[in-house]
Amino acid sequence: MGNYRIAVLPGDGIGQEVTAGAVEVLKAVGVRFGHEFTFEYGWIGGAAIDEAGTPLPEETLRLCRESDAVLLGAVGGPKWDGNPPHLRPEKGLLAIRKQLDLYANLRPVVCYDCLASASPLKPDLVQGVDFVIVRELTGGIYFGQPSGRVVENGEEKAVDTLLYKKEEIERIVRMAFTLARGRKKKVTSVDKANVLSSSRLWREVAEEVAEQFPDVELEHMLVDNAAMQLIRAPKQFDVIVTENMFGDILSDEASMLSGSLGMLPSASLSASGPSLYEPVHGSAPDIAGMNKANPIAAILSAAMMLRLSFGLTAEAEAVEHAVRQALDQGLRTADLAPSGGRIVSTNEMVEEIKTAVLDYTAIAQIMTVYA
Repeated sequence: MGNYRIAVLPGDGIGQEVTAGAVEVLKAVGVRFGHEFTFEYGWIGGAAIDEAGTPLPEETLRLCRESDAVLLGAVGGPKWDGNPPHLRPEKGLLAIRKQLDLYANLRPVVCYDCLASASPLKPDLVQGVDFVIVRELTGGIYFGQPSGRVVENGEEKAVDTLLYKKEEIERIVRMAFTLARGRKKKVTSVDKANVLSSSRLWREVAEEVAEQFPDVELEHMLVDNAAMQLIRAPKQFDVIVTENMFGDILSDEASMLSGSLGMLPSASLSASGPSLYEPVHGSAPDIAGMNKANPIAAILSAAMMLRLSFGLTAEAEAVEHAVRQALDQGLRTADLAPSGGRIVSTNEMVEEIKTAVLDYTAIAQIMTVYA
């Protein structure tokens, strides 16, 4: 069976706890399916600044490049808020995206029926929600130059540059259409073409790519309208594709459809090297070390790794089934308390999901024998 090398970058805050939970679930998958996962650890973010004086040490980059996939926790926290810009934890996150060419960020948004009441929206609006946000991750205003603060004639100014090349837009839009072809065959391209030149180019390229996918519907939507429609009628969406900053904002908004940021996984896919998997949530320093964090987003990110990087579909389904089973049984971490059920710790949720993974795979093996 398979032997896979995984770089684990816990990062800061609850990143340490949730990645530990995901690793435990992956170990359970390995035991039941006969795979060997080798986990090697590296620093990133604030922890890397403390240990190595930089948010992304060269040793961490080397480890990632030599691995089959990367599992990341979260970065940041108030401890480093006063640091100069080049020593902010978030710089490590942006740098690893650029260095590994992680151009496509996939953020699935699913509302489990049993968690519909945890959403601030009415249950009938969110039940059945199932779409993917495809966010361009290595271009746009987060990477454009010039960027910075200057003082001219005694006046302080700041500038950030939103820059996109046609080829950058084309490859992310193509990714969205390819995904949609295997889903409900609809792509919503989100831009601000009524104001931004970059968005007008984005819209033109989306139209060009759409011609190569005649079986997939393309619609354009301005970002302010998209933000409203996510709340008004979220079930209309299948695959949303958008640029870096818009995708960052919209995906956080969409997390409320599932009831909590702690439920949303993500995959950042590379064009040439290992891909990176991480929960959408941040480092939540206010609950770090309290055994309260929701590990599900990290665990579902590991399931995405199994499917997308390793081609282990059955194993990914086992993890996803185990998460659903734990939730259906009424287990809830504190962030999911509005939906009712029994409040459990991070470790208790991880153990329950591990047990369900083992049960699921054992049943699957028995069924295979008698098929």
